[in-house]
Amino acid sequence: MNEQVNELKKISGISIRTNNVDEVNPITAKIGALHQRFDKEVAVDYKKGERVYAIYYDYESDASGNYSVLAGFDGDNKESKLEVIDIQAGRYLVFSAKGEMPKIVIDTWGEIWNYFSSNNCEHQRLYTTDFEYYKNQDEVGELIVN
Repeated sequence: MNEQVNELKKISGISIRTNNVDEVNPITAKIGALHQRFDKEVAVDYKKGERVYAIYYDYESDASGNYSVLAGFDGDNKESKLEVIDIQAGRYLVFSAKGEMPKIVIDTWGEIWNYFSSNNCEHQRLYTTDFEYYKNQDEVGELIVN
């Protein structure tokens, strides 16, 4: 884990509203289906440097409340049906991960929750804009928490 400062970045995609209780139940989970829908509907050109993102935002409270998730990309938005949101500028903690999808993402979020619930945690989570970006369809680059 390390810190980085991010500049404002616009991401275009498709969103849903969910919570962590629903996401641990395969019957009520929505995030996996959101990514599948995004992959079917939006062409991402990884070879030209475009990257896919999962943006977590509009938190109701903390990790126990509702939040929105947008599956999107940083390329040119040529489709007016896509929503556009901003990854807010600011200081973020970066958790890097490699491995089999989606297990590595789930495991890394567990690591993030454990880190922030620890009595030794040096940072306070803001619950404004968190995001993951993917280097390709099989590898998450980093999970970045604000």
